[in-house]
Amino acid sequence: MDRIKEKMNSLRIEADESAAQVEELKAKIKVLEQENLSKDHEITSLTHKNSQLESEVEKLETSVKEHKGEKDEGSAALTQNETLQRRLQLLEEEAEEADKNLRETNDKLRQTDVKAGHFERKVQALEADRDQWEAKYEEMAKKYATVQKELEDFQTEIGNI
Repeated sequence: MDRIKEKMNSLRIEADESAAQVEELKAKIKVLEQENLSKDHEITSLTHKNSQLESEVEKLETSVKEHKGEKDEGSAALTQNETLQRRLQLLEEEAEEADKNLRETNDKLRQTDVKAGHFERKVQALEADRDQWEAKYEEMAKKYATVQKELEDFQTEIGNI
């Protein structure tokens, strides 16, 4: 009987150990279930966060495409602006050259006007001299004609004598 009692005691001890082990395993299962539940919540949270990030990535990709388009437009506008600036510079240089030529032409025109005025005065003076010489010539021609007539008359008188 002692043996049976011993056996029973050992079975009790074993049952107690098994019960303790079961309790320990139940506690581990609870902990694992809680971890599993928290992992499920974390997965759900991360899935939601992932979908939000994917939509944000799509928005950012769209924004990047828009910015690239704007950059290309900006580059085209910049190129056009540079072309227009070069053209403007060339036009300004041409305008400066034309202005310089205009000033030179105006100076030459003024000098020509001054010379023309000078020559007009010379022409007037020469015309006045010519008129004087013509008047003197006419006067001398009259005197010559008169002297010629007197000479002829004198020759006629001398010839009659």
